[in-house]
Amino acid sequence: MPKTMTPLLVTVLVVYSAQQLLTPILAPLSRELALSETQLGIVVTVAAAALTVASPLWGHALQRFGLRAVLLSGLGLATAGLAGFAAVAAAGIGGETSPSVTFTLMLVTRSVVFGAGLAAVPVAALAVAGTVTTGEAERTRAVGFVGAVQGLSLVLGPAGGGALAVLSLMLPLYLAPALTALVTAWVLATVPQTPTVRRDGPRAAGVRPWSAPLWPLFAMGFLLYLSLGLVQVVIGFLVADRLHLDPQATAGAVGVVLFAAGLVLVAVQGAVVPKLGWPALRLLRTGAPIAAASFALLAVSHHLWSITAAFAVLALGLGLAIPGFTAAPTLVVGAEQQGSIAGLINATVGATFIAGPLLGTALYEASPMLPILASLTAAAVALVLAWTVPAPHRPGAAGAAPQTPRTTEEERLPGH
Repeated sequence: MPKTMTPLLVTVLVVYSAQQLLTPILAPLSRELALSETQLGIVVTVAAAALTVASPLWGHALQRFGLRAVLLSGLGLATAGLAGFAAVAAAGIGGETSPSVTFTLMLVTRSVVFGAGLAAVPVAALAVAGTVTTGEAERTRAVGFVGAVQGLSLVLGPAGGGALAVLSLMLPLYLAPALTALVTAWVLATVPQTPTVRRDGPRAAGVRPWSAPLWPLFAMGFLLYLSLGLVQVVIGFLVADRLHLDPQATAGAVGVVLFAAGLVLVAVQGAVVPKLGWPALRLLRTGAPIAAASFALLAVSHHLWSITAAFAVLALGLGLAIPGFTAAPTLVVGAEQQGSIAGLINATVGATFIAGPLLGTALYEASPMLPILASLTAAAVALVLAWTVPAPHRPGAAGAAPQTPRTTEEERLPGH
């Protein structure tokens, strides 16, 4: 693994762990605040919209202002958003604000400010992974490591959030901004300043996501993440209603489910994918049917162990498929466009969580089985696409993965 990836992986791990601390408490917290399932879906959806809009902007900012400036700006916004969310939740639980006011302030803090700031972190990590690597196998390994630390956050965050929630639903809310503030200080001290792109220098051609080589790849990624987004936001309601648990017990049970899924995701993306060395398209073709099978299992799961098993199978499928999706678009463009392509990849992920949570909660209110069936359909369509597209390669490169010049890692960082 290139040494320039290390500070980015640490940053991704801490920030996503801070985000995932809140996952087990969102459903029970919304009920404590007298918010509906649909209102919670709107909070998550607006956050995804902010991430989607901000991601391409951060991608362009990487080339213009450099890695350090983008990371510090994004982390500052993320910390402010999480701190504001904690204050809003405390006021709502204390009865100082009405449910409508609490909901509005949650949209501003947790959704817009935090969502926009969070977007900078994976964009930076994926851009650097695409810039300092050469060849399909090395790049797939690098983006696999980014996915692995995100998976590790699914282990650490929900486990910590679930454990703290047993004592108080507010404890995870207070810890999350403290973690992002600490990693902001660490980035300030350890990530070097990089020069910006000269205004009189050559400009990279724009990346068109609707072009023939790219749109099927983004469509597959959208569908796979949509299948996750549809069920992830309702997992708290699903566990509470199927197992008949109170809010604090629900938070603990959701922590168990996501802890198990995170362990599988870390193992697959951090160890299995690098060991296999498979091309991106093979990873997609193998992971998509496994993900589809997990939703079939979830549909008939009515015990904590079977729900946990279903999410573990889902983590196996997505752990294989997502590195394939993340690496594939980077193979179609050159090194000078990696910042832009990273922004589009992250925007694709964000777009699924615009539609997924809102649609998932609305479907759950109609019938608890509907979001699961919708997820199964999305994964099946992604599988069909995976078998109908050619292997990704840069146009004019005769099917080979793009090769970057032999320069030092620092010279290849975005902003140089």
